[in-house]
Amino acid sequence: MAIKKVILSIDGGGIRGIIPGQVLLHIEKLLQEITGDNDRRIADHFDLVAGTSTGGILSCAYLMPGEDGRPLYKAPEVVKIYFERGQEIFTNTLMHRVKSLGGVLDEKYTSEGLEAALLDYFGDTKLSELLKPTLITAYDIKRRRSLFFTQHDAHHPESNFYVRDVTRATASAPGYFQVARIQSIGKKKIYPLIDGGVFANNPSMCAYAEVRKASKRDRDTVVAVEMAMLSLGTGYACNSYKHEDAEHWGMAGWMVPLVDIMMSGVSETVDYQLQQLFDTTGKPEQYLRINGELKNQDDSMDNVDPENFKALEKFGNNLFKKNKAKIKRFLEMTLRD
Repeated sequence: MAIKKVILSIDGGGIRGIIPGQVLLHIEKLLQEITGDNDRRIADHFDLVAGTSTGGILSCAYLMPGEDGRPLYKAPEVVKIYFERGQEIFTNTLMHRVKSLGGVLDEKYTSEGLEAALLDYFGDTKLSELLKPTLITAYDIKRRRSLFFTQHDAHHPESNFYVRDVTRATASAPGYFQVARIQSIGKKKIYPLIDGGVFANNPSMCAYAEVRKASKRDRDTVVAVEMAMLSLGTGYACNSYKHEDAEHWGMAGWMVPLVDIMMSGVSETVDYQLQQLFDTTGKPEQYLRINGELKNQDDSMDNVDPENFKALEKFGNNLFKKNKAKIKRFLEMTLRD
């Protein structure tokens, strides 16, 4: 059975979005080389793009429509959001630092810089206007449920949103930015939303389920959609915790390690599940996860020091080089006219 759906999934990770951004920059160039089409874009190859937090911002940017109906941004222009606006997004006034006690009594950052960057990149574009189906994660703290922004379901004003609001919601990392308060185009409901990373920092399984949900019925038989998936991480740090330290931790001591373990553990579990799912089809090559261990790079989400920018950029470039052969095989396997 021919591959019907090709999925791109991008993890959350704050400023570490530079890593998948650089990988996709090279993937776009490789697609142009393979096809001989110098105008080939990320949006041309994938049928659904999923993202959480920084991955949600990247996902929407690749699918932004231009006036000619083609993607507005090339991959190098997308990753520029970090280099050109990163310091604005993750920088505070002295007054806010004092008021929040460095993020203890209030969010670490005000939302002005983030919202200004999102407005500049996405303007008044609506979710329904993105070029391909999407799945962007967020969590509704009032209704206590996960929320998925999907372009292919945004037909009605109540399920349609401005892309700038979608990306503001998915990037509202607790402790870093204020809870997003957004409305649909229909403006009948208000949604208080936080970063989808609290339940799906790696949104690959959510994307897989979304495509499976779209399977068509032929009489009484469910016809599964043949799919392939490229899943991109934002790097990970193997932080080690000693038993002699952890055995005496209370709530305060466990706070940072627990978040680290939960987020990395969930991402690893999703990767394991998808490996098993694709193995059962007899086509494990149709699932490709690209990620790498951070060693000389800061794994924090908000380090906007220029030297860290360079380190993350280099890491992304090297990650692509290390996996270029696998990526090329995946692209050639999933290439369609």
